[in-house]
Amino acid sequence: MTNDAQDWWDQAIARNRVALLRIVAVLFVYAGLDEGGADEVPRRVWRMILRLLRPAESAARRLIVIAARRIEIAPPKPRPEKPLTGIERLVAAGVLTFHEVNFGLACAPQPQPAMPEKSAPALPTFPLTDPPRRFDPRDWDGLRPFPRDGFDLADPDEEVSARHLCRRIVALKHALDDLDTHAKRLARRMARAHLASRSIQGGCAPASEAKLKGANQRRTIRLGHPPGHRRLPSHAVDDILRECHSLALQAQRLDTS
Repeated sequence: MTNDAQDWWDQAIARNRVALLRIVAVLFVYAGLDEGGADEVPRRVWRMILRLLRPAESAARRLIVIAARRIEIAPPKPRPEKPLTGIERLVAAGVLTFHEVNFGLACAPQPQPAMPEKSAPALPTFPLTDPPRRFDPRDWDGLRPFPRDGFDLADPDEEVSARHLCRRIVALKHALDDLDTHAKRLARRMARAHLASRSIQGGCAPASEAKLKGANQRRTIRLGHPPGHRRLPSHAVDDILRECHSLALQAQRLDTS
């Protein structure tokens, strides 16, 4: 890659990253994170947060894809099998066997020590893959009849929990603050997936094959429209997502060419 091309990609990443940080600043205000975070918010505010958070997460994920295209990581070497201990070798050879022994009062339950206070939950890691699409295998015709007597709409002023949304917003902020680290995470994941595909094609043990196949089940960028996509853009985040998605697809095509 020439220096001019690399500079163009860096400028595209920086431009969209700054724009996404402005969206995150708005989300911080909506969720009260500028004052420590809100436990509950009105349902209408919860919907406003989710309306901006979904496309912002998708756009950030695509920036990570673009940043990871210039990182080259060698596929990890397979781990050697752990050698058996002396007792395990004797058991495997049939020389040594174990029998259940009743130790009586020695097996009586002991008083449990006082549980330490739980620490604050750790920050969730920003997901590197798009959530899978949800398809309803059941038909509405007869199986799920639509209510004919009407239904009550959810109260927009009802208080709902916002803890999970707050954690997602903070994780998004950390991802945008350190794109290089998350790009290396993605590059390592892609290297493991490449190793898995080579191992499956070359033949491996059934247990290992099932484990390796799981590395390729989730796409970083799923087929079709990205999560949070809107056909008619109504917010600045929609335009950011549209540009980031186009750039990520272009970066992937360059990697496979």
